[in-house]
Amino acid sequence: MIISEEIQRLHDLHMAGALSDAEFAQAKARLLDGARPGPAGAASDLSQEFSRLRRSRRDRWLGGVCGGLGQVSGMESWIWRLVFVLFTCSFGFGAVLYILLWIFVPDEEMGNYQ
Repeated sequence: MIISEEIQRLHDLHMAGALSDAEFAQAKARLLDGARPGPAGAASDLSQEFSRLRRSRRDRWLGGVCGGLGQVSGMESWIWRLVFVLFTCSFGFGAVLYILLWIFVPDEEMGNYQ
C-alpha cells in the first residue's frame, strides 16, 4: 500500500472517532518517518530491536528465549517455540540456535519483572 492510501486510512479512522488527535498525529508521523529511504534508518531500527531483546522471566519454559522474542516481536511466544521445534526437527539447527540465544541474550532485569 502506498503512503497516501495509508494516510487516507488513518484520516478515515480519525474522522470515525477510532483515533484521537494525538494518536492520529503520532501514527502519521511514524508513517512518514518510515517512508524516508535510507539504510541507516533501517539498520538503527534493527539494532534497537536487538538491544531490547531480553530473556523473559515471566514467560519461560526453559531459558525464556521464546518469551523474550515474543515480547520484542509482538508475536505469541508459542509461535516462537513452534518455530524452534520445527527448525530442530527439519534442519537440526533450532536447538543450537536456542542454546546460543540462551547463552548470549541477557536475562530480563528484576525491575521489569512483575
